[in-house]
Amino acid sequence: MSDSRLQPGMDATYIVSGDSISKGVVYDETRSKYVILEDNYVSLLQDKLKGAVKNTARFGNTLMKGIVSLKKEILKGKPSMVLIEYGGNDCDFNWSEIASNPDAEHRPKTDFTLFEKMLTDTVNFLKSQSITPVLMSLPPLNADKYFKWVSQDNPEAERNIMKFLGSVTKIYWWQERYNSTILKVSELTKTKYIDVRGAFLAHPDFTQFICSDGIHPNRDGHRIIYDKVLEFVKANYGHLLKDNAIGCEA
Repeated sequence: MSDSRLQPGMDATYIVSGDSISKGVVYDETRSKYVILEDNYVSLLQDKLKGAVKNTARFGNTLMKGIVSLKKEILKGKPSMVLIEYGGNDCDFNWSEIASNPDAEHRPKTDFTLFEKMLTDTVNFLKSQSITPVLMSLPPLNADKYFKWVSQDNPEAERNIMKFLGSVTKIYWWQERYNSTILKVSELTKTKYIDVRGAFLAHPDFTQFICSDGIHPNRDGHRIIYDKVLEFVKANYGHLLKDNAIGCEA
C-alpha cells in the first residue's frame, strides 16, 4: 500500500515536484522582475510538517522536465510523499512565434494526450516505489492580463495572437482542459488531489490573488495554496503535522 511509509511513528520526508508556482516565483511590481517569494506556500509548509521538505520545483518546468529530475532525486533517497504540481507550462504556447506567424500550426509545450499519459505513468511509478503521490489542481489564470502579458502591449502581436485564439477566453478554457486531466488522472489512479483551483474560485474575485502577469499567484495567492494544502494534510495525515500546527492557520 502506497501510504505505508506515512504511518504514525515513521520518519516522513517530502518532495515538492513542480514549476515556478511551487518554486515561489512572483512578479515584483516595484522592481518589474520575477523574484522568489520568501514565504511561499512550500516554505510555510516546512514549518508545519514533521520531517524535511525538499523543493525541486523549477521556473519553466514542464511535466517531462520535472519528472526526469524527480526520478534522479528518488534514486538518492525515497521520500514518503511527492506533491505533484504541473500543467501551467505544459499547456502554454510559444507566444512570440504565434505573434510572428499566427496562421502556422502551433502546439503547446506538452501535448494534451501526452500530458495525461505522463502524469498517469508518474503516479503509477511512485506507487510502485511505495511513495505516496498527491496531485494538485491548477490555480486559475486571469486570461485578460495574461493576454496583455504575452502580447507585451504590442498592437500587432495582440492582433495576431487574437487571430490564433479567436477569443481571449480560450486561454482560460485551454488551461482548464489540462486541469480537468489532472482530476481525471486522480480519479482513474485513485490518487488524492488537493483542490487548489477550487480554493481560488471560492472567492468572489480570484484575480486579486494573481500577479499582473495573469498566471503566478501573488503573496496572498500563496497563502491560499498553503491553507488548502494544510487543510488536506490535517484531514488525511494529521499525525504528520507538528503539534503546534493543529488548529493553527498562522
